[in-house]
Amino acid sequence: MKLYIGNKNYSSWSMRSGVLLAAFGIPFEEVKLRFDFSPDSAWTREIARISPTKQVPVLVEDDGFTVWETPAIAEYVAERFPEHAIWPREPQARARARSLCAEMHAGFGRLRTLCPMNIEAFFPEVGAKLWAEDAGLRANVARLEAAWADALARSGGPFLFGAFSAADAYFAPVAVRLSRFSLPVSDTAAAYRDALLAHPAVEDWIADALREQDFVPEDEPYRTGR
Repeated sequence: MKLYIGNKNYSSWSMRSGVLLAAFGIPFEEVKLRFDFSPDSAWTREIARISPTKQVPVLVEDDGFTVWETPAIAEYVAERFPEHAIWPREPQARARARSLCAEMHAGFGRLRTLCPMNIEAFFPEVGAKLWAEDAGLRANVARLEAAWADALARSGGPFLFGAFSAADAYFAPVAVRLSRFSLPVSDTAAAYRDALLAHPAVEDWIADALREQDFVPEDEPYRTGR
């Protein structure tokens, strides 16, 4: 299989699927397309060729069959490799994990808008200002803390449902956001954040992102250069 992704430094959506596949040792070829949204760019031409949504990530099978959108990729991989507990084995835990992933996919708009993923940069001053001024951001983080605390209390940790699952891959970019913007969270949330950042698949993604040494202005609301 091939997984088409964007810049590792910026692409939170790509990170979810890339970390998921790597965490379970599922073999795949990574194909990175550099973000460049100009009409005649290589990004624009290539992404239009492989994805009807013109977004990453996209999973492409050997026969050319494509799967796009991170929820569909997670489900496809779980069915394709049933020997791996991509989702928790217990039915109620599995339903709860899917609920959290769906909530992350569709929600937390203020957190995602105000604190975009930027692995190589740290913005504690920006984070403090946003936290003081934006009630929506504080509400998003409060909901995040509650969701994490409930799942961790039920499972005993260290990950949301005990062992690493698709739900944890979904929240890996959130851990980056919380870290890079130094947003205040509870001790429970901080411990889970740090456990996610220390997972080998997440560490490898972060290391690759730091090696990119790239700057995409459209993804940089808080910097004018590297």
